Amino acid sequence: MREVKYAEAVRAALEAEMAADESVVVMGEEVAALGGVFTVTQGLAERFGEDRVLDSPIAEAGVVGFAIGAAAEGMRPVVEIMFSDFVLLALDQIINLGAKIRYMSNGQFSVPLTIRMPGGGGTNHGPQHSQSLESLFAHVPGLVVAMPSNVSDAYWMLRHAIRSDDPVIFLESKNLYFRTSGDIDARTGPDGFGARVARAGDDLTVVSAGRMVERCELAAAELAAEGVACEVIDLRYLWPLDTASIEASLRRTGKLAVVSEAVEFCGWGGEVAAWAGEHCFESLDGPVVRVGSERVPIPYGHALEDEIVPTAERIAGELRKLAIY
Repeated sequence: MREVKYAEAVRAALEAEMAADESVVVMGEEVAALGGVFTVTQGLAERFGEDRVLDSPIAEAGVVGFAIGAAAEGMRPVVEIMFSDFVLLALDQIINLGAKIRYMSNGQFSVPLTIRMPGGGGTNHGPQHSQSLESLFAHVPGLVVAMPSNVSDAYWMLRHAIRSDDPVIFLESKNLYFRTSGDIDARTGPDGFGARVARAGDDLTVVSAGRMVERCELAAAELAAEGVACEVIDLRYLWPLDTASIEASLRRTGKLAVVSEAVEFCGWGGEVAAWAGEHCFESLDGPVVRVGSERVPIPYGHALEDEIVPTAERIAGELRKLAIY
């Protein structure tokens, strides 16, 4: 396929699944007439009609509840939450209903629902529109949590999500929407739920997800010039967590750093660190390092945000200290 932007890759995945399966519908605030606040759903209503691309009221709990019911009855709805911060209004529907139906019905019902939401910082949207809430969803049984870091994965992982029979929380980086471009190989896609090696190396392992993968690669390139080879692992999914890939890398490198855009305290990076400490203790040649956002609201202004969210420079500094431990 031609080179596309991250946002265009998401749109292309929606188009492909809607064309392949009439049970796939898109719904959310301003997804039809406006084409989404980030233009991701632009043109879908014109192509597929307003009975398959539905504008909803400003009522996140209502649209998610409606979509859960539709999914349980055989549809494959894709809900767009305008900003991931707004999904907090729908947590009861997601956690107490969507995530539990298959278990509580003993498999009689499934919920093939995808909830797309742009999250994280990097776009100067301030405290109520820039949070990284992925750790919250990774904690909930019954949910798949996806975080594509690049154009090709945004396309293929969304197609996998829509085909999943379980609810998928699909977190897109709005910072990457129009800043990141790449090719999509129409013949291939991610192999199941596995992580990928974004950069190979033998000196230390760096585990990350979402837009922080790019910053980890920049940091790794900086250390490579100093003779330190970092292996950067892009988890792709926080759940299911591909611990096998983490273990395989750690057995070679002996050192681990976990980098997240989510707040470091009680974040998903702590789970990766704890798992490594429990299951790979004999492979570790140094302390597990966590690099995450500070436990403060995301401020307006890029300079201020860089004091809170991990930058490539901050990541490189922590990796440098780990390398010489």
